[in-house]
Amino acid sequence: MMTAANIPLLVAVPLAGAFLCALLARKSHPIADTLGTLTVAVVLALSIVAVFSPAASHAVGGWPAPMGILLVMDGLAAFMLVTVSVVAFLVMIYALSYMNAYTGRWQFHTLFLLMLAGMNGVVITGDLFNLFVFLEVASIASYALVAFGTGKHELEAAFKYAIMGSLGSLLLLLGIAFLYGYTGTLNMAHMARMLGELGQAPITVTALVLLLSGFALKAAIVPFHSWLPDAHPSAPAPISAMLSGVLIKSLGVYTIARLVFNVFGITPELSNLLLVLGAISMGVGVILALRQWDMKRLLAYHSVSQVGYIILGLGLGTPLGILGGLFHLFNHSIFKSLLFLNSGALEQATGTRNLKEMGGLSKRMPTTSWTTLSASMSISGVPPFSGFWSKLIIVMACVEQGQWFYASWAILVSILTLASFLKVTKFAFLGRLRKRFEHVREVPVAMRFGMAVLALLCILGGLMLVPAAKEMLLDPAVRVLDHGVITLGEVVNL
Repeated sequence: MMTAANIPLLVAVPLAGAFLCALLARKSHPIADTLGTLTVAVVLALSIVAVFSPAASHAVGGWPAPMGILLVMDGLAAFMLVTVSVVAFLVMIYALSYMNAYTGRWQFHTLFLLMLAGMNGVVITGDLFNLFVFLEVASIASYALVAFGTGKHELEAAFKYAIMGSLGSLLLLLGIAFLYGYTGTLNMAHMARMLGELGQAPITVTALVLLLSGFALKAAIVPFHSWLPDAHPSAPAPISAMLSGVLIKSLGVYTIARLVFNVFGITPELSNLLLVLGAISMGVGVILALRQWDMKRLLAYHSVSQVGYIILGLGLGTPLGILGGLFHLFNHSIFKSLLFLNSGALEQATGTRNLKEMGGLSKRMPTTSWTTLSASMSISGVPPFSGFWSKLIIVMACVEQGQWFYASWAILVSILTLASFLKVTKFAFLGRLRKRFEHVREVPVAMRFGMAVLALLCILGGLMLVPAAKEMLLDPAVRVLDHGVITLGEVVNL
């Protein structure tokens, strides 16, 4: 049972693991691997326990809210924690073999755990300033991980990512400062109450614009997406999987949802803004992806497109739309992480990411072939894979609200996504095996294990809609957002 006193462990455990890796594992790869894997496994176990536990809140240091720091565990936080930790654990297993090609093993694990601690902190914090602090911890660790290969392209991409990320952080800090000056509080629930009492003012509109812009940049929503196609392909495959799989969700999509639904409250204007941003991201992302032959850049643009689906579902503001958006958030975390791990396996085996230079690899890499096919069908919304069910719910939610254009747009973008991944399958795995790949072998067992488990989740993900599973994981998260603005009393007495 996850008690209020145990909530800080979700941040403390990965921070402690990062410290121990830096202290004890500098000269030993086995120690670094063991510490990293065990730490992520403990975080996964804590996250699963949180799903089965009642909502709770913890006042850090015994200082009550709104003056003290409040950590909150509700249905949405538990859902996000499970999503992040499942991907992080399987990526860590994959990295045990993949990172043999890199030096500085302990630095990788230290930065990975710092990034995990930052994401978990963003999810459970109850005040805006500490959300900003944890967001910066995760962001700075991710900047370093993008540059981990220390090559020319990696450093250039990391620099661009850091500049854009810092701009987003500046926007967030300004927005938080304006809200604090207006409401006199940083606690999100107390701030929501104060905004209701004081009413809307020009400064609150300015703050909302700044915050939405900053979080949209973190989520890579069009037109704030330009950093992503460079950063994600340049990072090592495990980091690309984490960045596209969970980082942009926890630092961007989740924070937008918390802000819009639980602090400001969803309005028709905000709803329409999210619908437009989601639709634009869907279309721009998939069109740019269709032109790509570098597999990782193709996947990066699809991240932009698929985040658009999530924002579209949330923007509807209805229980069904929120359900579709959150379910697609989980599904995208799974299939996009898998696709980046697949791309890493292909690059490691063949030495190239260019689809035109591949061909016939299903004969030499059967596990990579079928896991890539599973993820490709899921992201394309082909039944019965998991992505089909979340996209279907989003389309149904659009129809329910009479938004026929958005429903049709979602279907069209899904067809274009399928066309893009048929290209991947054709050029990478079908056709004649090139002579220089005749001696290619499947990747090591640890990499195949992570890929296979994620592929099974793509195949079986629709089972999350079974009433028992849905009530356990998805429904509590939907209720938190559907509830709307949450007052301080409701948070403290969860």
